[in-house]
Amino acid sequence: MSQPEPVDHPLSIWIVNPLDDIPGEHLPPQRAWSLARLLASRGHDVTWWTATWSHRRKAIRTAPLGVKDDEGFTARLVAVRPYDHDLSLARFASHRDFGRTFERLANESIAAGQLARPDIILASLPPLDGPEAAARLAARLDAEMVVDLGNLLPESLEPYVPGPALLRPFTRRLLLGSMARRRDAILASVDAIAASSQACIDALPAAARADVPKHVALLGSYPQQFSPPPRIIDHVPVAEGMLPLQHAANSQSQPLACVHAGQLGPDEDLDTLVVTARQLSAAGIKATIHVAGKGRHEAAFRNAAAAAKGSCRIVVYGLLERPAYVDLLARCDVGLVLTKPDSVAALPAEAFDYAAAGLAIVSGLSRELKQVIDAAEAGLSYTSGDPPSLTRAIRTLAEDQTRLATCRQAARHLAETVFDREKITAAYADWLQGLRAGEG
Repeated sequence: MSQPEPVDHPLSIWIVNPLDDIPGEHLPPQRAWSLARLLASRGHDVTWWTATWSHRRKAIRTAPLGVKDDEGFTARLVAVRPYDHDLSLARFASHRDFGRTFERLANESIAAGQLARPDIILASLPPLDGPEAAARLAARLDAEMVVDLGNLLPESLEPYVPGPALLRPFTRRLLLGSMARRRDAILASVDAIAASSQACIDALPAAARADVPKHVALLGSYPQQFSPPPRIIDHVPVAEGMLPLQHAANSQSQPLACVHAGQLGPDEDLDTLVVTARQLSAAGIKATIHVAGKGRHEAAFRNAAAAAKGSCRIVVYGLLERPAYVDLLARCDVGLVLTKPDSVAALPAEAFDYAAAGLAIVSGLSRELKQVIDAAEAGLSYTSGDPPSLTRAIRTLAEDQTRLATCRQAARHLAETVFDREKITAAYADWLQGLRAGEG
C-alpha cells in the first residue's frame, strides 16, 4: 500500500471500540486498528478508546508500550470488569462499565486540557453503552457522531431467546425491548452511519433518519497473509479409456479439506454438518472437515463429531490463535459458511478469510453473500438445514477438480478486488474525512 498523503486540515478523531484486538494482541489489524492506523498516517490526531478486558482472549490487558510511536495513534484503556462468556450478565455489566467510565474520563481529560475536543467520534455498535456515551459527548462537544454498525442489536440476540416458539415473541419483547429502544435512540441522534454490510443498512429501523450519510465498509481481509491457490492448468483431452479429471477425486490420495471457522452456537448449521459428514462417508467421499471456533454448542458438537466415522471425518480445534488459523486455512480447499439465513450476519467474517486463502466457498446464506459468490463464481450454495444439499455441494467439489480449482481462483480474485481490507479502509477513511468537510 502506498504512503498516504497528509491532509491539509487534520482532524481530532475518537474511535470508541472496546471489542477489537489492540496492538500487541492480534495480527493482522482488525477494523478499528486498521482505520486508526491509516487516519493517523494521514496526519489526523486519533485516539482509540478501548477496554482493559480483551473480548477475544478473555484476559486482562494493559496499554501497549510505544503504540503512539509505532502506530501513530493513542490507545486509552478504560477499566471494566471481566467476563468469561459472550452471552452473560457479566458481559453486559462490563460494557456498562465501559460506557460510564469512558464518558467520565473523556470529560475530565478535556476539562484538564489533556485531550483536544474531537471533531468526529466513531463508535462501534454493538455494544450499546459506548455509542450512548459517545452520543452524549458529541452533542456536548459539537462533534460529528458516527456509528459503526457491526450488526443490528438486539436482533442478533434473538436466536438465544429461551422458551417455546409460541411464547417467544412475548419473551423477546420482555428481554430485548429495552435494548431496541436504546438502539433506536442512538441511531436517531447520529450524524452518519457506517455498516459492515449493505444488508445492515437496508435493515435499519425507522428511527434512523433517511437523510444521514451512509457508507458500507466490509470487514474484509488481508490476501497478503495467504499464498495464492494452485493455478488452473489446461489439460490435454482425455484419451479413450482414461479416467476424466472431474471423476478422479476418489482416486486421489489426499481427501478434500474443508473448514468451518466461527461460532459454535445456535446461529450455525452444525446439526446439518454432522449429518453431511455421515452422508459423505456413506457415499465413499474422502473428506476432512476442520472446525475452528468455540461457542455455546461446542461440547455437544464435539461429541457428535467424535461419533462421525468413515471416509469423511470432523476434526474440532476450538479457538485458534491467528498463526495456527492462517496455517489451517492454507491447508484447506473449501470454506464452509454455516451461518443460518435468519441470522443478522449477512457477511460473516470467516467468508473474507476463506476468499483471501483462495478457498472455494460453500454457503447457506441466501442474501448478500450468495449474490457476491454467485457473481464471482467463487463457490456453491446449499440450503441451510438440508443435509443432502450440503452433501451435494461438497461432493461436487470433491469429484470435480477443475471446478474446485476454478472456484478457488475466483475466490482469491474476489479477495484481491472487493474484500481487500486495505482498500476498504482507505475508502472508509476518505468518507469519514468528507463528513467533516461537508462531502458526506
